[in-house]
Amino acid sequence: MDYHQTHEPGLYIVGTPIGNRADLSIRAVALLKQANLIFAEDTRHTRKLLEPYEITTHCVSCHKFNEASRIETINAALQDGQTLVLVSDSGMPGVSDPGSRIVRACRKAGMLVSVIPGPSAVTSAIALSGWGDKGFIFDGFLSHKSVARQKQLGIYVGESRAVVLFESPHRIIRFLEDVRDILGERPVFIGRELTKKFEETCCGSAQELIDYFSGRSIKGEFVIVLAPARRPRPDLNLHGD
Repeated sequence: MDYHQTHEPGLYIVGTPIGNRADLSIRAVALLKQANLIFAEDTRHTRKLLEPYEITTHCVSCHKFNEASRIETINAALQDGQTLVLVSDSGMPGVSDPGSRIVRACRKAGMLVSVIPGPSAVTSAIALSGWGDKGFIFDGFLSHKSVARQKQLGIYVGESRAVVLFESPHRIIRFLEDVRDILGERPVFIGRELTKKFEETCCGSAQELIDYFSGRSIKGEFVIVLAPARRPRPDLNLHGD
């Protein structure tokens, strides 16, 4: 199979590793080498990812604070027949990451928009939880304010599908306390540092997970799956390095 085919001019959304750099696909590497420009959430982070693959394509910053202003630059480059790549720091651009506005603008302008899929914390977590067989909801980060977060969690009281969420390490205990208070014994899956050296997964009630994480120096990225309503509660199940 030829992984080095010439790509048509257009905007390519490329998924990048969520932790393990070896998860960057062969097809993604080929395109990143051929592209005229790479629009990256953090150019320093992206350059470190590209270095081992000897990818020297110029990177331009494109993050939540300048995304809107990059649209004109990207459209002009596409009209000039260039091949552009859009990446975020990890996973898929536009999924709780910058990129959505650019994609919408390029589609509105009639430009080619394509995707090279890659790792995703969302689908990785739902697969690891074992609760994705009936579909799932992804709601990203809930409010950092407890009252608003509790109100949002209340929406899931009778939800028959799994719910995938993100949370930061410094708010995980407060988040779990709200889950306990609003959803009771609903089983919860947590993935921390997925695909990285210190990957850890655990599953249990919110209170069991509070007890497990309390008193620890908590670091890393958290992805959470709330079990569907009325799913039998498992015993606390832990796995980590």
